Amino acid sequence: MKTAFIADIHGNATALQAVLEDIKRQEADRVVVLGDLCYRGPEPKKSLDLIRNLDAPVIKGNADAWITRGVRDGEVPEKNIKMMREEREWVADKLTEDDISYLKNLPESVTETIGEKDVYCVHATPDSLFDVVKPDTPEEQVKEEYFDKKEADVYLYGHIHLPYVRPLEGKVIANTGSVGLPFDNDPRASYLIVSENSMELRKVSYDVEEAVNKLYENDYPQADLVADVYRSGSL
Repeated sequence: MKTAFIADIHGNATALQAVLEDIKRQEADRVVVLGDLCYRGPEPKKSLDLIRNLDAPVIKGNADAWITRGVRDGEVPEKNIKMMREEREWVADKLTEDDISYLKNLPESVTETIGEKDVYCVHATPDSLFDVVKPDTPEEQVKEEYFDKKEADVYLYGHIHLPYVRPLEGKVIANTGSVGLPFDNDPRASYLIVSENSMELRKVSYDVEEAVNKLYENDYPQADLVADVYRSGSL
């Protein structure tokens, strides 16, 4: 059994298609999606349709919640909130009522069984769609945030756009990285494959300039900012 875990597509359908093609080449049996599907990218509708057509387990991310109920005060720096609300309105306008209902009703966690491993998946932490746990977060905090909340062998999440795999006290915590908006100084799309005996972070090259062109062709708000992230792999 080989399962691909993807997260943080952020409306970048060009990157998503490249990742889905790589998943096929790797002969994964299943795909699981860890949230943040549409917001902050040039093709929110196409990205969501590609995800829904996978017939895969999908969980909610913070950016999915933003689309369904708006960006609330205190969730982002005050200096950015006007910009991010403008982006949210642009994205929501591209989706149907059914799309928004789908995002609203997504669950916030899923547990997969791979061989003898229970793999527990959230977007950020078991208690929050927004909390940030970094690759170097102290062990005690990791245990409190994840291990103490749910019994599992492997804990997977997205949200921070920084891929890593970290063994800890006989368990593993890992981040998939981002398909569509990487922050690890590598512009390639990132995802994770888990099998009974291995975990592999994969990096996938895609046509970044095609994705950049779509930002401008579709008049995406903050196209310059997002284009810089696509090209540099950093925010």
